[in-house]
Amino acid sequence: MISIEKIYEWIKIMHNINEVIKQSSSLKILYVEDNADARESTITVFEEFFKEIVIAVDGEDGYKKFLEIPVDLIITDINMPKLNGIDMIQHIRELDINIPILVLSAYNESAYFMDSIKLGVDGYLLKPIDMDQFVSVLHKVTKKIHLTDDLKSALSLSQQYQEAIDKSIIVSKTDIRGIITYVNDEFCKISEYSREELIGQSHNIIRHPDSPFYIYQNIWDTIKNKKETWKGTIRNLSKNGKIYYAESTIKPILDLNGNIIEYIGLRYNITEIMSPRKQLEDFLYYTPEPILVIMEIANYDNLEKFYGYSEISYIERQISKKMFDFFPPECIFKHVYILGNGKFAFAKDTTNLHVNNIIENLKSILNKINATIFRIDDTTYDVSIRISLSHGNNVFENCIFGLYQLLKSKEDFILANDFAHLQYQKAQNNLTTLEIVHKAIESFNIISYFQPIVNNKTKEIVKYESLVRLINEAGEVMAPYLFLDISKQSKSYFKITKIVLKNSFEALYKTNKDISINLSALDIEQEKITNFIFELLEEHRHYSHRIVFELLEDEYIEDIKIVENFILKSKQYGVKIAIDDFGVGYSNFERLLSYKPDILKIDGSLVKNILIDSYSLSVVKTIVAFAKAKNIEVVAEFVENEEIYIILASLEVEYSQGYFFGKAEKLPILEQNL
Repeated sequence: MISIEKIYEWIKIMHNINEVIKQSSSLKILYVEDNADARESTITVFEEFFKEIVIAVDGEDGYKKFLEIPVDLIITDINMPKLNGIDMIQHIRELDINIPILVLSAYNESAYFMDSIKLGVDGYLLKPIDMDQFVSVLHKVTKKIHLTDDLKSALSLSQQYQEAIDKSIIVSKTDIRGIITYVNDEFCKISEYSREELIGQSHNIIRHPDSPFYIYQNIWDTIKNKKETWKGTIRNLSKNGKIYYAESTIKPILDLNGNIIEYIGLRYNITEIMSPRKQLEDFLYYTPEPILVIMEIANYDNLEKFYGYSEISYIERQISKKMFDFFPPECIFKHVYILGNGKFAFAKDTTNLHVNNIIENLKSILNKINATIFRIDDTTYDVSIRISLSHGNNVFENCIFGLYQLLKSKEDFILANDFAHLQYQKAQNNLTTLEIVHKAIESFNIISYFQPIVNNKTKEIVKYESLVRLINEAGEVMAPYLFLDISKQSKSYFKITKIVLKNSFEALYKTNKDISINLSALDIEQEKITNFIFELLEEHRHYSHRIVFELLEDEYIEDIKIVENFILKSKQYGVKIAIDDFGVGYSNFERLLSYKPDILKIDGSLVKNILIDSYSLSVVKTIVAFAKAKNIEVVAEFVENEEIYIILASLEVEYSQGYFFGKAEKLPILEQNL
């Protein structure tokens, strides 16, 4: 199974993977590996990249299958029984010096490395597969394979271009000035020009007027100056005004002295499979200073449920067309890209334009759109739009992350420049934190600190709250806010929770005080966690009456019945239930009626402000009055000084917790000070 760390590595190189898969998905490979476990995990990766995988279990088997089955690429281990990888490669090279070969091995020894170089292998990979390196090496190999194929095809065409060729390929030939000297029937068919109309013309005759000029600069620089093959997608316009897309390969044909004598172009018509997303990406790729505007219909999912998929898709298309009515002449966009799911995009080149003016115009447009009732086929639709905008680099990724931010902030316009970079940095930081967590778990450095809770009348410690801490490799103690939320995205969170629960129950034997343990809705909704909790309660049944579960309030409880049942079952062991951080956030008195808690813990943001904020003081008084009426004990958090303590005591708050009485520390140290 691929780890979450590997998944995050893939996120980093996603911009390369799609292109590599596109090039490699037609290839058949021979994979030679004697280790069954390594074979199974590696094939999982290879299946995403290759059309077919021929498997061999050792060098002898690999050589036999190479003789029997035509393949495009060989990937082999080195250290194998019967015939090792180096010897197998040597036998293969005696028959075929051109077939690409990659060496995949756990052995990074210079002897193997030098032997493989002498045999002309095309790449060397270490186990386990590093996705970044694998994609990079595979990109080079597939490029070589396809360039070889293109060269063979081009050479064949240069000798036989007067002959009939496959009907699925669009072919043209030009002289060194770019003047068309030959076109096949398929070229005439898709362009709607006759052969006589095309011969003697440049390819400008089919150029789409909106295609960026920079595409053609790049083509000529590649095929003329660098004398290399150019590959890419070109938008063209037929004689009768039809737009079509061609996946193109243009190859310079050289004489023996390396001089260009002509150019051959091979094209495939991909118009029918060309998605709006791909068309947009194509435009952005070749535009030096793009600005991208992605508009999204707010609450699209709800509208889709209300109107139905077909109806809302039709509405989406009609609204996207009506958007042009809102654009002033100085902010005109020529094309809309319908991306689906309520999103549509507009893009243009901002070279020699004032971006700030465009942004201000878009803000004005947004206000007009959201004030408009759309009338479509005699039906009115009241829809709201939000806009994410970016210009410069990584505009598509920036805009998508901008839409996420708008969803969270409930706003309707955002300039999302650099959002993709910030998300990448965040992902990298998360990876680093997860690695710290993983190492801490492995080295038993997830520990519990305990903060005292005192009786306000006697000032004696009556409880301890169990608080998780992490000790990193530098010996530094990390607070939970630095790692706990990120851990919830991985399997590490369950491991941390088990450690904290175990530490907390063991603390029952180090003190005669109550031990308070934090639990979230996420914990309680996980059956494997609640099962572990009740195993601990059963194991420590004689002391379970000194356990307090502090329930962290959470808006996103999927099934409140699960929480209610957990509370009911816990109380059968004598466990007390506390509501943590009460008074802010998701607190509501209706929830209290369901949970029937024994204790309310007043949120620290209220407590620490009661000296200076009359509103906070009033809320605290209300909570205390309610608790006393319902016979519920009250604990005040964040009691940082004597002045706050005196006010709380005067309000008859039973317990206090905070730095005024003690920080969280290891329990044995605390007990010695009792």
